[in-house]
Order: sequence, then structure tokens, then C-alpha cells
Amino acid sequence: MRTDHETISLSVTDGILLVTLDRPEAMNSFTVTMADELEATFREVNDDDAVRAVVVTGAGRAFCAGMDLTAEGNVFGLDESLTPVLSDMEDLEDPGLARVRDTGGRVALAIHACRKPVIAAINGAAVGIGATMTLPMDARLVSTKGRIGFVFGRIGITPEATSSWFLPRIVGMPDALDLVYSADIIDAEGALEIGLVRSVHEPDELLDAAIALADRWTKDRSPVATALTRQLMYRNAGLDHPVDAHRVDSLAIFYASIGDGKEGVAAFLDKRTPVYSGKASQMPPFYGAW
Repeated sequence: MRTDHETISLSVTDGILLVTLDRPEAMNSFTVTMADELEATFREVNDDDAVRAVVVTGAGRAFCAGMDLTAEGNVFGLDESLTPVLSDMEDLEDPGLARVRDTGGRVALAIHACRKPVIAAINGAAVGIGATMTLPMDARLVSTKGRIGFVFGRIGITPEATSSWFLPRIVGMPDALDLVYSADIIDAEGALEIGLVRSVHEPDELLDAAIALADRWTKDRSPVATALTRQLMYRNAGLDHPVDAHRVDSLAIFYASIGDGKEGVAAFLDKRTPVYSGKASQMPPFYGAW
């Protein structure tokens, strides 16, 4: 993965990639450059077999204070000369949509497609895109100093970063509506109460807790099975009928059984720790079309 970033910093320790939003002088506020760097990182990590999980946190006292509203021109990096309609959005890879597409949404979709579990360690303020970028992550852990707000209503805009898809699934529609209508900023305990975050930690214990969770989920696990499991859970939960899940489940278990599953069964019978050879960079044949 690239390491020469302007707005984020990366480090890998014992298989855990720590992504730090690194604009502390601006409370890690979000920019188009940060969107580009995060999107690229979550795509590149899929092919980095030295990484088994990702933890995202912020430098300094904030996680991310939302979009940097001091940028010149359209602060969201969008082209105001265009008049796009829904039919224009069919091919999202069309270069002509580069300044129409929501920048936070690009990041969210890259996180959703990631083959590694992703954990947010929310160390301080997380508002706007600072809150919505965490929703496609598998868990949100928050410091006692953390504050979370979906504050779009305060500045006359709508929810972004695919949060209209993720937020109701995480907290339920009534709480999701309250969060976005009120634009209130809630504290760590309030976020825990509605199920927005998994747990609350003292500031000096937050990162260790996030790394411990990443280890619990991925250490001595098959990278391929973990990648498939993550995508099965997210994609199949939205299907219309369980038979549709059965089709892809069948392919997943077929290839797992002839791959790392053989080592997993042998290790279980031998009462030893498995040593898997599969790589998340080399997914089963059906994965690309799926």
C-alpha cells in the first residue's frame, strides 16, 4: 500500500493496519484528498496479505469534525455547472461523474467492499462524514470523550456516505430519523444506549480495546473465509429470499471446504492451532462476478 499520504497515516503491527486520520490542526476535517486517500487504502488493503484487520482512529483530540467547510468553491468538491439526473448515475465508474458523486459515499462503498474486518476507534468528535464513514465499519468503539452527530440538518444538506442505507439498519428507523432530523450531537453513553456503538472506553484504553477486538475476530482465522463471511453477512442480509443466500452460501462453503477448510478440520482433530495458507488477495472463482 502507498504510504505517502497527505491527510492520513498508516502503520501495520502484527497484522493490524492502523489508519489514522491525520489533520489534527483541523480536527481531522474531511477533504476530497482525504476521500481519495481513504478510498485507495481500503481498495489496496484487499491485496495486502500482511493485513488481517483494519482499525481507524483520529490524530489529536478529534476523530473527524466533518467536512472541511473552509475550502474554496463547492466545499464538497462538486461541479456546480452540471445538472445530473438519476439516469446519469447508472455507471458510477464513468469519469464524468467524478465531481457529481458524493465523496463520502466513495469511501463508504470501499469500506463495504473491504475483505478485512474494519473497526472504528472513535477518540473524540465524530460529526457529519466523521460519523457516517464509520457506519460501514463492523464495529464502533468510542472514548468517553467521544461525541457523535449526524448534523446535516444544521447546514441545509442531506445525509451522505450511504448513511441512509446503513444507519436505519444499525439503530432502527425511529432512532435513525431522530438522529438526522434533530441533528443533535450525542455523547458516548447516548450512542451506546441506541446501539450506534459497541462499547465505551477510557481514552487511554480505546485503541487497545479496538486492537483486541480485531485480534479476537481474525487471529488464527482463514483470511479467505473471513473475507467471504464479511461479504456474505452484508450482502445476503438484504436479499429478498433465503434461497438467494443459499446459492452464494453453497459456492462459499464449496470453495472453503476444498481450501482452508481442510486445514481447519485437520487442526481441530489434532487439537492444534491451524496454519492457513489461503490469501484474501486470491478469492474463489465466483467472487469477481458476485
